Amino acid sequence: MKGKLIGKSMPAAIAIAATIATFASTASEQQVVDYKDVFELEYAASPQVSPDNKTLIYERRSMDIMGDNTRSSLWQMNLDGSGNRPLLSGKASFRSPTFSPKGKRLAYMSAHDGSNQLYVRYLDNGQTVRVTNLQHSPGALSWSPDGKYIAFSMFTPGKASSLFKDMPKQPKGAKWAGTATYIDTTNYRNDGGGYVAPGFNHIYVVPSEGGSPRQISKGDFHHNGPINWSKDGDQLIIDADLNENWQLRPRETDVYAMNVLDGEVTQLTTRQGPDFQPLISPDGKYIAYLGFEDKKLASQNASLSVMTIDGKNNKDLTATLDRPVGNIQWHDDGKGLYFSFTDHGQQQLGFVDLKGNITKMKTKLGGQSLGRPYTSGDYQAVGDGRVVFTLGTPSRPADLAIVNTKGEVNKLTSLNEDVFAHKSLAKVRSLTVISSIDEKSIEAWIALPPGFDPEQKYPLILEIHGGPHAAYGPNFSMEVQLMAAKGYVVVWANPRGSTSYGEDFANLIHHNYPSQDYDDLMDVVDGVVEEGYVDEQQLFVTGGSGGGTLTSWIIGKTDRFKAAVVAKPVINWMSFSLTADGYAYFTQYWMPGMPWDNAEHLWKHSPLSLVGNVVTPTMLLTGENDYRTPMSETEQYYQALQLQGIDSAMVKIKKSGHGIANRPSNLIQKVGNIMAWFEKYRTDKTEQ
Repeated sequence: MKGKLIGKSMPAAIAIAATIATFASTASEQQVVDYKDVFELEYAASPQVSPDNKTLIYERRSMDIMGDNTRSSLWQMNLDGSGNRPLLSGKASFRSPTFSPKGKRLAYMSAHDGSNQLYVRYLDNGQTVRVTNLQHSPGALSWSPDGKYIAFSMFTPGKASSLFKDMPKQPKGAKWAGTATYIDTTNYRNDGGGYVAPGFNHIYVVPSEGGSPRQISKGDFHHNGPINWSKDGDQLIIDADLNENWQLRPRETDVYAMNVLDGEVTQLTTRQGPDFQPLISPDGKYIAYLGFEDKKLASQNASLSVMTIDGKNNKDLTATLDRPVGNIQWHDDGKGLYFSFTDHGQQQLGFVDLKGNITKMKTKLGGQSLGRPYTSGDYQAVGDGRVVFTLGTPSRPADLAIVNTKGEVNKLTSLNEDVFAHKSLAKVRSLTVISSIDEKSIEAWIALPPGFDPEQKYPLILEIHGGPHAAYGPNFSMEVQLMAAKGYVVVWANPRGSTSYGEDFANLIHHNYPSQDYDDLMDVVDGVVEEGYVDEQQLFVTGGSGGGTLTSWIIGKTDRFKAAVVAKPVINWMSFSLTADGYAYFTQYWMPGMPWDNAEHLWKHSPLSLVGNVVTPTMLLTGENDYRTPMSETEQYYQALQLQGIDSAMVKIKKSGHGIANRPSNLIQKVGNIMAWFEKYRTDKTEQ
């Protein structure tokens, strides 16, 4: 049984023709986006409003074609959008702007002198002092209430472990292989960072005019931000896991008060589960924080709680919301907090008072996930009730906008008009189908290629999100735009397991993944085909991470797709559980028990168990330094396809971990290889 479209009372092609025909234009005569445009993208991030509520400073992030990375400059403007001008810009990045309590100085980080250091700029005259001379990058900057000190976190090297002490002395001039690496820690390798150096993140305090940083935290534990100063400046409020078994407690953290003078800590929260991101109220009487009771579920929503400064009188303010809550910010009057939450594929803003009364604001954040259409976004509350936020649309990365207490939005920047204003982009609209499994609503979005003509037939790409506990939405995606520019209809969806629809919906695949999420995706494809403008003989499928897992599962269940690209997948849960960097987490939350005790269960859900059914031409694509879904997963599947004579290829993305889109050139190579593979098997060659 195919999934039913919602609200269809006549043949789908007729019912939607009037709507989608408006997307048709003479776009075929206009320019469309191309791979080189990736290097032209810009987006706004980290808006910081001055204490006097008159100006804001934000990070303007752009693609560096020479360095093949993202470069950040600091820009300043008035809250009405006027006076937008560079504050700190150059070949190096300038990031993490943080106003001093009175707003006369700005702390920030930059490597313009060769290494990442902490700087303070005097805003009245533009003079700058380099505050630190550190061997490792600082983070989580936080001013003391009197402005005399800045606290920060920093990796602090430790001594490497070694047992063997009797190695003969190397003769002068000899070229030996080097000292063997001795590993005795659980967390020894991280995706994006490689093998973990011995040491821990610690909290430091340094005079804001420059001087010697003083380490405050102690012990063989990681201490991270955010860092809060108590009203009197005597305590730092942080989150950490100070349990000696912390390596096997991947989700555990508690809120602590740390004495600035002697580093002594007082534990303020004790529940089973993470408590994190503490934030002191403006009057210093309360601590707000995020957390949840750990039920060992694969997906668990963090809620917003408040307690008094001594760790007592805890109250959960958002228990009734059933959505993941994040990025909390106090209102200036201390009577409530702003927060972000994901709902139906979009990041939104909310406000809750200290009695737990929740107001869902209509403001939607976005625009900071450039590769794929994931939820994203940032904001900064203004003391008078306005909020500055990153405004994202399906056709533009993040700009800055401000919303007032009436819900009126004023757009402050237009960072990408030079790239997109003269080009025809894909139009995006929504689609909801009813699951053929249990009649749940499954939301999806469709990108129609430039110059779309509803009377033509187009090839279709199903693009599947990772996670699997994550969410797509009607958000900007350069990958989707590039696919559509090649003449494809692109559809993406939030099948069961996705976040932003409640904890129960997300956990429909708990210890059961992949499973009926496959059926949800097939229902979405059926729903698009039913609309009448897709060539059912020209269906293609791809996805990354969890989406790669589902792609390999799909081609093991059906032969309806003409070609597939499986990006950075898990194809064998047994091997993944003991090779991925987060194995202490995956074996506790994604699996019913240790892999050797659950081999039959893990094999049942492994796409490799279905590889004997595959006839679909398949490309594998993974970062060569991926430790999250290791290259060994990709190679197993590739070799299995080769042994069966399936037309297959394997692409290893250079200098890439799991986050392939972290480098602009790799984002281009990812989508470029996907499209080249699909074009190889596309036979309609619809003229665009």
